[in-house]
Amino acid sequence: MSSQEVRVRFAPSPTGHLHIGGARSALFNYLYARHHGGKFIVRIEDTDQARNVEEATDKLMTSLKWLGIDWDESTDVGGPHGPYRSMERLDTYQSYLNQLLEEDKAYYCYMTEAELEAEREAQLARGEMPKYSGRDRNLTQEEREAFEAKGLKPVVRFKVPQGDTVVIDDAVRGKVSFETEGIGDFVIARSDGVPTYNFAVVIDDHLMKISHVIRGEEHLSNAPRQALVFEALGFEKPKFAHASLILNPDRQKMSKRDESIMQFVEQYKELGYLPEAIVNFLALLGWSPVGEQELFTIDELIEQFSLERVSKAPAVFDTDKLAWVNNQYVKEADSDRLTDLAIPHLQEAGHLEADVSAEKREWLKKLVKLYQEQMHYAAEIVPLSKLFFQKEISYPEEVQPVLKEEQVSEVLSHFKSEVEQLEDEDFNPENVKKAAKTTQKATGHKGKKLFMPIRVAATGQMHGPELPDAIYLLGKETVLARLDQALEIA
Repeated sequence: MSSQEVRVRFAPSPTGHLHIGGARSALFNYLYARHHGGKFIVRIEDTDQARNVEEATDKLMTSLKWLGIDWDESTDVGGPHGPYRSMERLDTYQSYLNQLLEEDKAYYCYMTEAELEAEREAQLARGEMPKYSGRDRNLTQEEREAFEAKGLKPVVRFKVPQGDTVVIDDAVRGKVSFETEGIGDFVIARSDGVPTYNFAVVIDDHLMKISHVIRGEEHLSNAPRQALVFEALGFEKPKFAHASLILNPDRQKMSKRDESIMQFVEQYKELGYLPEAIVNFLALLGWSPVGEQELFTIDELIEQFSLERVSKAPAVFDTDKLAWVNNQYVKEADSDRLTDLAIPHLQEAGHLEADVSAEKREWLKKLVKLYQEQMHYAAEIVPLSKLFFQKEISYPEEVQPVLKEEQVSEVLSHFKSEVEQLEDEDFNPENVKKAAKTTQKATGHKGKKLFMPIRVAATGQMHGPELPDAIYLLGKETVLARLDQALEIA
C-alpha cells in the first residue's frame, strides 16, 4: 500500500447506545490516528432504516466525548469529505451502482423472500451451507421484463467471481483466505434503492481516503465481500486490521441479550465510573503494552499504541478487573469531582434533597473522602454510607456481644460525658480522638476493649471508616443519642 496520511474511521449504526465492543473499536482507531498524527473520522452508517433509532447518533457521540475521544471529521464538525451520514450520500452510491451494473459486475435479482427462504431450507436439508443460488445471475432482457410485469421490485446483487480466492492481508491476523464459492452473490442495494452496508462502506472508505480499517473480528466475514467490491470498482484497498473478539466473564461470545454483564458505555457512566478508567480498561482488551504497566493516561496509550501488539486471541471482559482499575482512578480523583458523581445516587436513594446547600455539600465531600479508598464507582457511596443517613440505629445480632462485655458500660459512659462537654464548634475529629484518649486514661481500657464498643455504639458496625472521622460526620447529637441507646443494652 502506498505511503499516505493515516486516516481511520469509526462508522457505527445509530441503533442504540454505544456498545463496549464499539467503544473499543473507536478507541483503537483514535489511538492509531493520534499515534501517527493522522485523522480520525466518525461516520454514521444509517442505511439500515428499519433498525435506526431516533436520537441514537447524539447518544453515540455523547458517549464518545465522555470517554475523551474526539474526532477530526464528522456530522457535527464537517470536513472535506462529507456528508458523513450514509443516507445523505445516496446519489453518490447510485453512480457506482450504475457503473457495476453497466460493467456486468452486478445484476438485478427478482427472487421473493418466500423463494429465498425455500431455497435456504432446501440447502440446509441437503447439509449444504446456505447461500444464494445465483438463479437470476444471467437473466435476459425479456426475463427481467416478465418479472417486472408481475410488479416484482428487484434487489441488486454483486456478481462474485467464480472459483476464485480472496486474500485479506490483515495487520493483526496475517493472510486470511476466503474461497468465493462459499460467499455467494450478495445484495448490494435493496429493492428501494438503498445500498447495503457492504457496498456503501466501500464507497465511503474510498472517497474519504481511509487508509486503515480497524474493527472487531466479527467483521472479518465482511472483509472478502468488501475487498471484491473494492477490486470491481478499481479502488485501492485499505489495510484491514481485525482485533480479537470480546468474550463475557464466562468466556462465551458476548451477545447483546447477555445479561451477565453491562454492555453499554452509558451504563458505566450512570454508575459513576470514571471515563479515563474505562478507556484504560478497554485499551487492554485485546492490546498489550510493552512491560508490566497496567494503568495508562490517554497520552501514554497514544504514545505506545500499535497494531503489531493487537491480539488475535479473544479478550475476556473481566468485570472485577474493571472495578479494580476504576478504584485505582477513584483513589487519585479530586474529591469535588467524586462528590458531584455521588450526589445524584444519594438523591435517588432518598438521602438528599434536590437542592444541596453549600454547607451540606462540604459535609458530603468529607463523607465521600471517608470512603474514597474503597469505592469502586460512585454509586457504591449509597450502601457504604448508609449509617450516616439512618435516623434510627439497630444493633444486629452479630455486634450485640461487643456491647455486653463487662467494660462497655464504663467506657461508653465516660466517652459520652467527654463528648457532651465539647462545644458544637469544637466537635471535630481531633477532639473526638482526644475524648477517646481521655476515656482510655480514666478507665484503663485500651485497644479493642476501648474502640470496638465506641465504634459499634456509634455506627452499629464492627468495621468501617476512620472512627474519629465517622463520629464527627454523624454529628454530636446523633452520636449522643446512639451512645444512650447502646448503654441500654450494655
